[in-house]
Amino acid sequence: MHRIAAACLAVVTTASLALAQTPAAQQPEGGGQARPQRTPEERAAAQAEETRRMFAMERPIDAVDTVWIEEMTWLEVRDAMKAGKRTVIVPTGGVEQNGPYLATGKHNYVNRATCEAIARKLGSALCAPNVPFVPEGGIEPKTSHMIYPGTISLSEETFQALLTDIASSLKAHGFEHIILIGDSGGNQTGMKTVAANLTGKWGAGSKTTIHFIPEYYQYPEAYKWAAANLGWKEVPEGHHDDPTISTIMMTVDPNSVRIKQRVAKKKASINGIPLAPVEQAVAWGKKLVDYRAQVTVDAIKKALSNPTHE
Repeated sequence: MHRIAAACLAVVTTASLALAQTPAAQQPEGGGQARPQRTPEERAAAQAEETRRMFAMERPIDAVDTVWIEEMTWLEVRDAMKAGKRTVIVPTGGVEQNGPYLATGKHNYVNRATCEAIARKLGSALCAPNVPFVPEGGIEPKTSHMIYPGTISLSEETFQALLTDIASSLKAHGFEHIILIGDSGGNQTGMKTVAANLTGKWGAGSKTTIHFIPEYYQYPEAYKWAAANLGWKEVPEGHHDDPTISTIMMTVDPNSVRIKQRVAKKKASINGIPLAPVEQAVAWGKKLVDYRAQVTVDAIKKALSNPTHE
């Protein structure tokens, strides 16, 4: 009996598989499997109706308080744009060696703090996801930061292509102003080139403008501000690190500067400026974030007032 039952099951299974693999037009009527074939025009109309329905959807819950697009639902982005947030900031960072204490993503931590501050000061802006990978040196053979393990580099061509696609995506969604900022020296040329190329491509009649803001990356001015307003008198130690960078990073995550480990080894300072107690360092960092954000906001407003959108 077991053999007979097994044989029957095999026959039924084989028949079912054969039916499932039969083209819809050949399957018997009444089986509930066949669907009428739609024309390309019908499919396009159905897609358009579905899109219309989705865009008419009301947001079923309250929006979160964030300016970061990657943290928002698409409905929150849609509603933020409807409410006037039609400027978007694209921050570029980097992954590179930064001395014995700082995480390789130093510039990405800085952008996390500053982009949010800039967007909130503007009041009409959102932050696109930070671009963590940028030109850091030659790959083969290794040059510049690429000599050190942990560094990730892009070619200039790849970096510019990435920025071009990001900016074009944001334009397609209806953002009116795209702002490029970068916290590393290797980013500046590519951002300037992309902004110029897309300005030319989109033309003066475009509803979207794109602007590279070099004022964001002005560390010498930040050092002067810190000396005048925080009383710092730095003595360089020769690391790819300084208290301006470190304290800004600490506003995001003190672990990114290895503060606990440094305290344990009595190395909780950089260039003669103490990073402990943490509360004091974070307070300094917040003041520096505010300073850099205001400088950048002023530069953005000046750029947006330029009718040539360069």
